[in-house]
Amino acid sequence: MPTSGAGPRPPTIADVAGAAGVSRTTVSHALNGIGKVDPRTRERIKQVAAELGYRPNLRAQRLRRGQAKAIALASTMPVAVAAGPSRLGFYMEIAAAAAESALLHGYALVLVPPVRSGTDLHSVDVDGAIVVEPDANDVAAAQLRERGLPYVALGRPVSPDEPAPYIDLRGELVAEKLLAHLREQGARRPALIIGSGQRHAAVDARTAYERVCAEYGWEPVVATAPETGGEQAGYDCCAELLARHPGTDAVCALVDAFAVGAVRAIKDGGRAVPDDVMVVTRYDGLRARTCEPPLTAVDLHLDRAASDAVELLLARLRGDVTTGMVVTSPEPRVIPRASSLRVTARA
Repeated sequence: MPTSGAGPRPPTIADVAGAAGVSRTTVSHALNGIGKVDPRTRERIKQVAAELGYRPNLRAQRLRRGQAKAIALASTMPVAVAAGPSRLGFYMEIAAAAAESALLHGYALVLVPPVRSGTDLHSVDVDGAIVVEPDANDVAAAQLRERGLPYVALGRPVSPDEPAPYIDLRGELVAEKLLAHLREQGARRPALIIGSGQRHAAVDARTAYERVCAEYGWEPVVATAPETGGEQAGYDCCAELLARHPGTDAVCALVDAFAVGAVRAIKDGGRAVPDDVMVVTRYDGLRARTCEPPLTAVDLHLDRAASDAVELLLARLRGDVTTGMVVTSPEPRVIPRASSLRVTARA
């Protein structure tokens, strides 16, 4: 093989063709699984390519096929709640699992920062996207539709006009399980804190909370906080809630950043967690585990959900019409911790 001062050059498709005694077109068809190539010839070409250490030019393949071989992970969730100061959290856990699953299929994952009005997704070279927990009139979803790109939602879309297949994160069941746990621990006046947007988690939690309140005769107390405010928004919201409803004995703060802020507000107000006010949250992430006291949270099986979202999107890219519009995630599991173990801790 020819060499240069820079070292041996990598083998080319012409080298494989010469060693296998076939044309370059036959090599291309054999290695890409296209065209009519005798199975024995195809296997011989693959063996020769492996022996020579040949690697196909992926960029050239993408250009010929008109594919980017990349999918995007996008959301309108602000960093203040999706990731936090450490940049580790809900969004990044999904990203890690989705990237691994995509790579198994030969796709790269493009991680898009929070998409807001004015952010342009049109310049991102991808074949499709996963939109994490789209809000009503979601900007990211709207831009993908404008481009004619297929996408799936991780979390139930709340807009009735949303056409995307989705992974059902079972928002109502999550809220029901958290409220059942609080009731088991003695709560009789639990309040709900949710984001002020219209993501499925907030919408489903409110629906479940109002239903449970009616069932048990609880007075419903629902407060909302802006996602962009992160922990401080949760702090302010909880402080105001306790001032208006001093009899509140538990707070179900769906966003983990809000829950951490709520714990601070409770303590600063001279109350104890969980003896005076219990606190639970939805996402079992770093914030929940490092809060003091650690927060009772829910295992949402995000690794499985992210992988399912990739599979659902790739099915759409293949034009697979047999794949259903909805994939249901495994049953969520409450992980009890010190922030709400009032009865159990004393038993």
